[in-house]
Amino acid sequence: MASGSSPLAVLRSVRAWNISVRTAHLAAMGVLLGGHAFDVSKCRLLPWLLACAASGAALVALESGGRLLWLHQGRGLATLVKLLLVALIPFFWEARFPILLGVVALAGVGSHMPACYRYYSVLRGEIIRDPSGPQGGASLRDRGSSAEDPPAPQE
Repeated sequence: MASGSSPLAVLRSVRAWNISVRTAHLAAMGVLLGGHAFDVSKCRLLPWLLACAASGAALVALESGGRLLWLHQGRGLATLVKLLLVALIPFFWEARFPILLGVVALAGVGSHMPACYRYYSVLRGEIIRDPSGPQGGASLRDRGSSAEDPPAPQE
């Protein structure tokens, strides 16, 4: 905790909540993925699936700031693709482990792609920084993105 920060200020920090919920989500997903890798029974994996779904929903709420803008930006689209892949699992049960590996790969790429792609809106054709999200609308430079970030995609 930074000097001069009260515990209450930390609890009100969207960033602190984002980090905490993301950590819980990673842990739940790790157990779920490992459980499928080692063919753990469905009933033993169900609590981890529910924890993964609940923490994922909380992340969507934190990341989106309650706005629909997030859904048509790169970050929201990546999440929608992950949800689509997870929704395929009941229909392709024998392929659940490779599907979940794909979800993890997409999550890693999506979380670390340059801001010009994460915040690019496919509906508006431009980069839109959302002041209500966890980054608070900070500029790319303020968030520590490098000048080496590639330019935004062109239509």
